[in-house]
Amino acid sequence: MAIPWLSALKVIPWGDVISHAPSVLEKARDLMARKPADAAPSSMATPNTHDDVPSLGELKNRLLAASMQLNEVQQRQTELTQTVRELAEQNAGLVSAVSGLRQTLRFIVVGLALALVGLGAIAYTQFF
Repeated sequence: MAIPWLSALKVIPWGDVISHAPSVLEKARDLMARKPADAAPSSMATPNTHDDVPSLGELKNRLLAASMQLNEVQQRQTELTQTVRELAEQNAGLVSAVSGLRQTLRFIVVGLALALVGLGAIAYTQFF
């Protein structure tokens, strides 16, 4: 079961992931820093299905409904933007952790190679 995961991890270009992580984090921060006023207002007008002129109460109800929908959309957009920012920060942390693990692995491999050379030298002096 671990074999497919290992092969999938080998396919990922980790160098590209590490090199692009800071730009992803910066873009997420820029997205969070944008003001809601930057978005162009869109028309909320809806065509009447019949030729009758709607009453003032009906227009008020439509306006309230549209206003509530707009508030919900803005709230969802803010939540999604915050989620993207958090994911970008987590990604940057993950990339940093992977980089640290790679360096630790290199030290372990070098240490193991030196230990094997040392053991080989000891064995050589003992038997030859």
